Amino acid sequence: MPISNEVRRLQAKWLTNTGWPKRLVSMTIRGLRGWTGQQFDFGFPIMAIVGENGVGKSTVLQCAASVYRSPSGPAKSWYASDYLPDTAWEKITNAEIAYRVKEGDNRYDGSIRKPGERWRGNPERRERVVEYIDLKRVQPILGRVGYSKLAKPQHRETESNPFDKYRLERLSQIMGHRYDSAKMALTDADNKRYVAVLSQQNAAYSGFHQGAGETTIAELLKADWPKYGLVLIDEIETSLHPRSQRRLIRDLADRCRDSETQLVLTTHSPYILDELPLEARAYIIQTDIGRQIVYGVSPEFAMTKMDDQPHYECDLYVEDERAGRLLVEILTRHAPSLVQRCQIIPYGAASVGQALGIMASQKRFPRPSCVFLDGDRGPAPGCIALPGDDAPERVVFDELAKSNWGTANQRTGRNFADFADACAKAMLLKEHHDWVQHAATTLVLGGEILWQAMCAEWAERFPAEEAAKLIKPIESALIGSPLPLSATIQERVIAAPAASKRSVPASSASNEKPQLSQQSLFAPKP
Repeated sequence: MPISNEVRRLQAKWLTNTGWPKRLVSMTIRGLRGWTGQQFDFGFPIMAIVGENGVGKSTVLQCAASVYRSPSGPAKSWYASDYLPDTAWEKITNAEIAYRVKEGDNRYDGSIRKPGERWRGNPERRERVVEYIDLKRVQPILGRVGYSKLAKPQHRETESNPFDKYRLERLSQIMGHRYDSAKMALTDADNKRYVAVLSQQNAAYSGFHQGAGETTIAELLKADWPKYGLVLIDEIETSLHPRSQRRLIRDLADRCRDSETQLVLTTHSPYILDELPLEARAYIIQTDIGRQIVYGVSPEFAMTKMDDQPHYECDLYVEDERAGRLLVEILTRHAPSLVQRCQIIPYGAASVGQALGIMASQKRFPRPSCVFLDGDRGPAPGCIALPGDDAPERVVFDELAKSNWGTANQRTGRNFADFADACAKAMLLKEHHDWVQHAATTLVLGGEILWQAMCAEWAERFPAEEAAKLIKPIESALIGSPLPLSATIQERVIAAPAASKRSVPASSASNEKPQLSQQSLFAPKP
């Protein structure tokens, strides 16, 4: 879904490079819980870390908490020894957390290390307020140490901190309920343990009778975040339904923007990822040769990688849903037996596809996989390029326009004049990603319906010998015959049943990129 206004405003401010005078730029973790020197980059004010259990998401948070020391004052300082102790089963040696931080225009490199018995480098750390919010926040209030004694009717409230109008509005917005009031209260039984007390429809109820999500959000909102601080939240979606997850990220985006705070969170939720831009998403993959961090993943890619339920024989990775639909229509027209055997997985940024292509070439996927790049991306190791030298929208619109739109209008149930006019006007827009929705809106259609119809018409005209260049790699993957490292549609020709009249020449020894024919990719329609 489109990025929210809150996240868009955060993104715009970040790109000016004028805020966030204190930034954690990167960390390299070595010798800790299976980390062997991988570098984690923090490329957005909110970074969402996703991956299966045990891949090291919480370790990233804990290492980040250890990078800074607290300024003088009430804020707590965190140490690596708080999270990474020696036990009867583990003894940590030769470990290091190397980091790069930025303060204004200055960059500082440092490290916390444990060559032997003790951690070194703590006094040299830069100062910054760090808030680490772990999973203790989702523990039921009755299960928390010291809280059971508060749940007795003879105790009375002695002090409270009411939410102001702004904070109360945020609570109502995130939870989707209108609250009359909210406060954090103390009783005469304990002057340190606060209890959230909410009121709806003139009925007040405490944390002992609230939903876990209500208590979690109330406690999260009770305090202002530190200006220029670093906030770390483990499994942020816990106890929250999908709408609340989305609203929480939008609220946090505003808080990060206003206080110029960095937020790093872990999650398993597609709704959290969907609210954030590509640069805010980092997926940690555990492979046979160690961990790998992939940035810019799509929610679909992340969820598929974490779902162990097999549904398909082969995974086809594409940049986005429109590229996936184009590939599906090619297969439906030219290799229908493959369609039901293959799963389309959008991965997001092209850089993710390039990284996946290398993994495919090195046989690092657990089951047959092919990686496709849009035609405008150029050759990449282990990747197969979709037809044309341009983005899928431009390829389909341009080719159908040359054939006067064929019978695409009939596939949508619209008359030819309206269809041709809507598509032609859409092509006048500068941003090709808007063409489909602009034309669909004019034709009173869903964007997916229009795009499917156009891709189906396009695929019917796509030559079989060109389609074979996409089909053969999939068939090879299914029978266990891997693609060469540099296999791309521009660089090699896969033999079709009949000789191609317009095959693409193989790359020359000079590595010069071959040019596709300037004539239409389609053979004339009979």
